[in-house]
Amino acid sequence: MSVLDEIIAGVREDLATRRGSMDQILEAVEKANPVKDAVVALKGDKIRVIAEVKRSSPSKGQLAQILDPAELAKSYEAAGASAVSVLTESRRFGGSLKDLDVVRSAVNVPVLRKDFMVDEYQFYEARAHGADIILLIVAALSKNQLHDFADLTKSLGMHALIEVHTEDELIRALEISPSIVGVNSRNLKTLEVDPQVFSSLIPQIPENIIRVAESGISSADDVGFAKKCGANAVLVGETLVKGSDVALTMRTLLAQG
Repeated sequence: MSVLDEIIAGVREDLATRRGSMDQILEAVEKANPVKDAVVALKGDKIRVIAEVKRSSPSKGQLAQILDPAELAKSYEAAGASAVSVLTESRRFGGSLKDLDVVRSAVNVPVLRKDFMVDEYQFYEARAHGADIILLIVAALSKNQLHDFADLTKSLGMHALIEVHTEDELIRALEISPSIVGVNSRNLKTLEVDPQVFSSLIPQIPENIIRVAESGISSADDVGFAKKCGANAVLVGETLVKGSDVALTMRTLLAQG
């Protein structure tokens, strides 16, 4: 069983313990704040940053305690982040829906629920907790699931960040006419990082689609390389949560000081 398979098995088990009635979750969706437009937030001539609230990872273990996710998210927004990503998977990443709640209440930029979305209930749950963007990992979904989940995301007013790792996955992603595609340089089955995945896949994504470079972004050179490959945005977690000064780290990443 791959790392990805193990994570998904855990996600399904945890979902089974917290799943409520559809009536309850639909009522919560109705009460949620309006969706913020992620595509508008990530467009522009300058490369955008999606800053991540991330306590740990399967590859690196614990990264940071993050006692106050809301304050961290505020510092991201103040430093110029165009969106905030919140890990809500608990076993490998130490996240929770509570983190999503407090971050959503703290910032005005779009918020991404970063999780392994494998069940329809999770999409209603994401919207109920204020998510504007959800993650769809092509490697984790069948063709039918990818289509159905993309349609469900759209029906709830959210945008989907469609994550790919290979050319075959990108072909599948483009079949659903996505608005945002993320190229992850980390193979979720082996956890190995290969930055050249950016140069291979990002140029194949049509320019009318927001192109996001994910994983392995830790320096201004990495950001510059992603931008040279055609990325509109970078998703950064580890480098920001391990840094002592968010504003300085952000300026350094963007080669502004």
